[in-house]
Amino acid sequence: MKKIYYLLAFIALGFASCKPLSNTYDDLDAHPAIQTIKTYTSTAYASFDLAKAGIPTLLNTKFGDYPEGTSAVVSFPVTVGSPMVADNLLSHIAYTMVTADYTFTGNSNPYLTATAAINYLNYKYPTPANNQLVVLTYLYFESSGGTASAGNLVTDSFLYLNGAWTKIYTVSPAQYTSVGRGANNYFLTTDASNLVAYFNSFLLNDPVVSATAKSGDVKYVSYKYTATLQQVLPLTFDGTNWVNKSSLNFLKFGGTWIPDPTVFINIPATANNADYTYLATTSIGTAAARANVASFGDFDIRTNGAATAWSDADVTSALAAILLHKVASPIVGVPYKVTYAVYTGSVSTTSKTFKFDGTNFVLQQ
Repeated sequence: MKKIYYLLAFIALGFASCKPLSNTYDDLDAHPAIQTIKTYTSTAYASFDLAKAGIPTLLNTKFGDYPEGTSAVVSFPVTVGSPMVADNLLSHIAYTMVTADYTFTGNSNPYLTATAAINYLNYKYPTPANNQLVVLTYLYFESSGGTASAGNLVTDSFLYLNGAWTKIYTVSPAQYTSVGRGANNYFLTTDASNLVAYFNSFLLNDPVVSATAKSGDVKYVSYKYTATLQQVLPLTFDGTNWVNKSSLNFLKFGGTWIPDPTVFINIPATANNADYTYLATTSIGTAAARANVASFGDFDIRTNGAATAWSDADVTSALAAILLHKVASPIVGVPYKVTYAVYTGSVSTTSKTFKFDGTNFVLQQ
């Protein structure tokens, strides 16, 4: 699919909570082809769900004649102080681990590494909702991370995004103190107009963030708002500052614009999970490779000739077979993005996207 990018001018400058047709856009090609449109609306939305509900009306009005398969990336501001997550009561989403929690399957240490923290969340919350938030207090230790030998007690925020738990940015006690909110470590409703500026300063002055920040990066900032709420505000780096601009993807599908219907499937890197034990019933890869991925929860993709190694073609075949077995009623034409773990000497995650053609799942380039 050839991608042609447009940055569309907007006229409406006033912010409104739910008026998706308040902007006027430049006219585009009179004979549109399948493409990806990049556009911006100045309408502020109180949540991603409201943006998903409102923006298709704008797209159907302005780009209703665009062909099936055209995609759009729409950027918009988020109303500051509004909940991005369905449940943002701190008493519901905050959890402090106790000694017994560290003995979950696959963890033999009295602490969590960065990888083990994700594995614990997969274990504790087996059926999370999209954008579910967890504020987790736990003993953290990473052998190469400069932590004390006994570990450090930390509080981190994790957001379930696109089928996987992701550690997001959490405002620290020192940062609350820097803006005069150190007494209680939370912001007041009167701080709402200042929060973007505060968070921009925090991120710009955080050496870990600034070392790798590049234009287009998104940081989800988790912060305590009043005594009882935990909020999340996504900010995007424009090359100079972190600004209040979020993006969602939409697709022309079935003759109309809809929120991106991509189904996100995460296969956790845990031993003996059902997805990988299923591969033992197939002939994909070698028997040693199938046993290895079931034992460790990751595909060995080292190119060292080992019997446990998977070729890229065999990984694709394995994931397609898993989807056919796992998805009860796949929808033709809908993307299914699978996130999975690979081993190259260390474990990391990657993904492949498939579409169901009515019979099989086919890899999308």
